[in-house]
Amino acid sequence: MIVAHRKPMEEILRSIEGIDKLALCGCNSCVAVCLSGGEREVRILASQIRIARQEAGRLIEIEELVLERSCEPEFVEKAAEVVQRTDGMLNISCGVGVGYMAEVYAPYRVIPGLNTTFYGVGLGEGVFEERCGGCGDCLLDRTGGVCPIIRCAKSILNGPCGGSQDGNCEISKDMPCAWQLIWDRLRDQGREEDFHVVEPVKDWRTATAAGPRRLAQEEIAVDRTEPA
Repeated sequence: MIVAHRKPMEEILRSIEGIDKLALCGCNSCVAVCLSGGEREVRILASQIRIARQEAGRLIEIEELVLERSCEPEFVEKAAEVVQRTDGMLNISCGVGVGYMAEVYAPYRVIPGLNTTFYGVGLGEGVFEERCGGCGDCLLDRTGGVCPIIRCAKSILNGPCGGSQDGNCEISKDMPCAWQLIWDRLRDQGREEDFHVVEPVKDWRTATAAGPRRLAQEEIAVDRTEPA
């Protein structure tokens, strides 16, 4: 899932300084799971903004809404009436949701309330760790499900660096070496020989180097950006 955390309150207040009728929009998907942008977080942030504005001697009207997802047209369209009644939106979804809503409702102002951090997993209550960088060329089948691009501090594709000691990364003794994890996983699967296969230089054209990526499932694709 996409993991994000809330921006500092001071930054949020500065970003909405010129807005007196605010839409505060959350997302009931990834950011709700990581406790950054769901219904509860919308309610708390709205209260904090009202109090801060009151203390500054300048009241603010806030309309609260939580979309099922902020990155899909059928859900984003449900915000239309709120957009018409307000001067701008503080959106506490991931950067994808913020950017998409700004596109749909341009030139209406949509302001990010979160910093989008990474694609990760939940390791415990309130604890999330990165697992994927979305590079567009997945090699997890060759590394036992451990991504060296993200889990190795140097993104090394062929074995550990010289700084790896006792199975830990040189960056921190509390950080396991990604290539130690890969070796352990391949060994447990009886695939030790795969560890010695040399990976070619990675083709980063599948990542972000060539601009925004697009995926179209040809059998069902309907491109809403193309003229009718």
